[in-house]
Amino acid sequence: MASNRKYLILIGFLLLVGIILAVWFIASPKSPPASPTQVDSFEQARQEMVEQAIQGAGISDPEVLRAMRTVPRHKFVPLDVIDQAYDNHPLAIGYGQTISQPYIVAWMTELLELKPGEKVLEIGTGSGYQAAVLAELGYVDVYSIEIVPELADNAAHLLQGLGYTRLHVRQGDGYYGWPEQAPFDAIIVTAAPDHLPAPLAGQLAEGGRLVIPIGPPGWYQSLWKFVKTNGELTAYNMGGVTFVPFTGAGIENEGATPAP
Repeated sequence: MASNRKYLILIGFLLLVGIILAVWFIASPKSPPASPTQVDSFEQARQEMVEQAIQGAGISDPEVLRAMRTVPRHKFVPLDVIDQAYDNHPLAIGYGQTISQPYIVAWMTELLELKPGEKVLEIGTGSGYQAAVLAELGYVDVYSIEIVPELADNAAHLLQGLGYTRLHVRQGDGYYGWPEQAPFDAIIVTAAPDHLPAPLAGQLAEGGRLVIPIGPPGWYQSLWKFVKTNGELTAYNMGGVTFVPFTGAGIENEGATPAP
């Protein structure tokens, strides 16, 4: 009987403690909800980057500016340089590759002059940032090829996690394009060959635009915009740029065609 009484006293004590703790929890002040700045500590830096380094440098397409303001570049850079995510310069991402300067990403995207419903091919997925900017436009289908298996896999998982459902990534030699999905209304190349790859020119649709840096590896190149009209390419030299070299068996084996 005594042991039962002790047991009931213990149960009562535990219930009392539970009630006191519940009342304290309900009555205690709660922390305010996280502010937008706390949720995304890079938001201000991203907006300043667009205002100063992109819009301030002449990019005017409102959809391109919106995409640049939206895509979280800090998710596409290595952790050891994340503090530089919104600086206006390229960053190394491993395997001899880089994530392009934000201004260059915006400029090349604007040069594509994309329209709703068009199909875009990107050669050189890299970190996935340029592909994300294209997909963020929301009105084009994006196909992206990356020659480095690890980068292709990482980018595909990251882009899928960010919800870009109109974006397709595969590993392969971008020199040969993506013939199963051709023709493309626009093609963007984010590494520099020393000539225009013939397969890419062949996969460009009538009225299509192709933006590509061309020049010797390890040196300055020119950014070219090609427009296909009546089956012929018209070339426009947009100015000097610097990109990592275009790699792969395709570029190494085909006889070089001089830059326009």
